[in-house]
Amino acid sequence: MITLETTMIQVKKDTVTKLKRLKDYNRESYDEVINKLIESTGSEMLTERDIEDIKQGLEDIRAGRTIPIHKVASNLGVKLRG
Repeated sequence: MITLETTMIQVKKDTVTKLKRLKDYNRESYDEVINKLIESTGSEMLTERDIEDIKQGLEDIRAGRTIPIHKVASNLGVKLRG
């Protein structure tokens, strides 16, 4: 028989409600839900390359090295709404 070590944590009632909505099935434990959230967060983190690309993009915008969206749309034959 496997014995699992557990601990108690305090969460607000609205947090419990949110956790319940994240369950994939009724008997899924909160531990499973929390671990699923932790694992999914790691895959969405920005890499150093992502951060550098964002910085470069912002610098391009500041330096005027961009093409306005209306010109891009016009060149592609796309009509913008609004």
